[in-house]
Amino acid sequence: MLISPPYGGARAPVLAKNAVASSQPLATQAGIEALQNGGNAVDAALATAITLTVVEPTMNGLGGDSFALIWDGKKLQGMNASGRAPGAWTPEYFAGKTAMDLIGWNTVTVPGMVSGWIALSRKFGKLPFAQLFKRAIDYAENGFPVSPVIARQWLEAVPVLQNQPGFRESFLLDGKAPTAGQLWRHPAQAKTLREIADTEGESFYTGKLAQSMVDFAQSTGGCFTMADFANHRMDWVEPLAFDYGDYTLHEIPPNGSGIAAQIALGILQAANAKQYPANSAQRIHLQVEAMRMAFADAHAHVSDASTMRVPPSALLDRKYLASRAALINHHQAGTYGAGDPHAGGTVYLCAADDSGMMISYIQSNFKGFGSGVVAPGGIAFQNRGMGFSLVDGHPNQVAPGKRPFHTIIPAFLTKGNQPAMAFGVMGGNMQPQGHLQFVMRFVDEHLNPQACSDAPRWRIDDVGKLTVEASMPTAVVEGLKAMGHEVTVMPANSLEFGSAQAIALLGEETKEAYIAGSDHRRDGLAAGF
Repeated sequence: MLISPPYGGARAPVLAKNAVASSQPLATQAGIEALQNGGNAVDAALATAITLTVVEPTMNGLGGDSFALIWDGKKLQGMNASGRAPGAWTPEYFAGKTAMDLIGWNTVTVPGMVSGWIALSRKFGKLPFAQLFKRAIDYAENGFPVSPVIARQWLEAVPVLQNQPGFRESFLLDGKAPTAGQLWRHPAQAKTLREIADTEGESFYTGKLAQSMVDFAQSTGGCFTMADFANHRMDWVEPLAFDYGDYTLHEIPPNGSGIAAQIALGILQAANAKQYPANSAQRIHLQVEAMRMAFADAHAHVSDASTMRVPPSALLDRKYLASRAALINHHQAGTYGAGDPHAGGTVYLCAADDSGMMISYIQSNFKGFGSGVVAPGGIAFQNRGMGFSLVDGHPNQVAPGKRPFHTIIPAFLTKGNQPAMAFGVMGGNMQPQGHLQFVMRFVDEHLNPQACSDAPRWRIDDVGKLTVEASMPTAVVEGLKAMGHEVTVMPANSLEFGSAQAIALLGEETKEAYIAGSDHRRDGLAAGF
């Protein structure tokens, strides 16, 4: 692994026996504190995640979802704590609409994140659950200075969300977003966090907090019932494994979209993408084409696991992926529909400790603040419901109690059945694209996590257009255009290319130390001791 930064990044990787990486420095330090107080990597991840709901409200909140991949020292385990549609959400409920709303009550699914906190703490944690809330409650009660990127995202959300129920009262000061460096306090959120901590989450799903959320919904246009909350459950799941070179990429299975990264990697292997130089237009062309195919398949076939008509194994079948790769012209951009396989705004963080435990964790309200709807107590609801389809008969068609297609995906690499790296790249549909680029940088180019993050990125945006970072070499951009790609070079301060956090084992044969990186595109921090 190359320790030196080949892309001239301003951040050096962090080398330590215990490490935490997240998108906000105060949250990272909460995780480090948990480790220093006798906690393990899961305790550190939870303390970080809980603090992030306060210090980075633009990307996640108490009304969101979460997923995790945990190396417990012997094996990898997966957690799906995503919520489901309210009982009222029949197809008839949305009659007359051609697509799901983007914000508002009709995008709000039952929050699953808190159930994930509880489950992780009970199964793996060493510290008392309530202790994990210490820093989050302190920052909500006594305040913290808002960091620069978060202030920018906050400002951008105001014109879109300010009229949603509860948003103005919870997240604006005199009708305005806080500026960078301004002290932000949220005493109501501190009270909610304390209630979750003291009841170990019971209040959130069957008690006082659940009743408060239901009452708010019923009075402001939502349709939640107490049964919707009481019926929620998280699930332990078997991670999807897909070999790439000497490594194995693990993703959460559907309803998660991590399989899209695995599909793309399989197509690239079949297309022998490694025959072209790492930073060439030719290799990026193949990555883009493979990702377009993977997205087409994911959007056609991925849904709640209970309604999948094509099993993940069929989508990852090597013969199927080779047939998809054969459709790619190595010198010309193309367009692709879904294949026919044979059927037989998010925060990401990671933590690792000196016992060998590692966790890849992600939680989100989806698009920025999410739906814009905020219940009393600072509970900002996600807009995951917009991930459903309204097409009759589609496997991802909305239905009561169903989980939607989900974009937030933690990732984990192993090598020889041993842990190699916990990583993720938050940011809407950038996530599987980021995983693809990160894996190829790490596996094929042997770059350290910080360098993998620093490398210039490309992205197929939400409407299918190819965009690249301003740091992408001009020769690469011109090469892509020559192959028929319509390429938009984004401004240098663009936030459209996600945010990566990663922790890898420093040596493949040792569990004694880690090397961590945090994305320079955000306010984040990797730290350790």
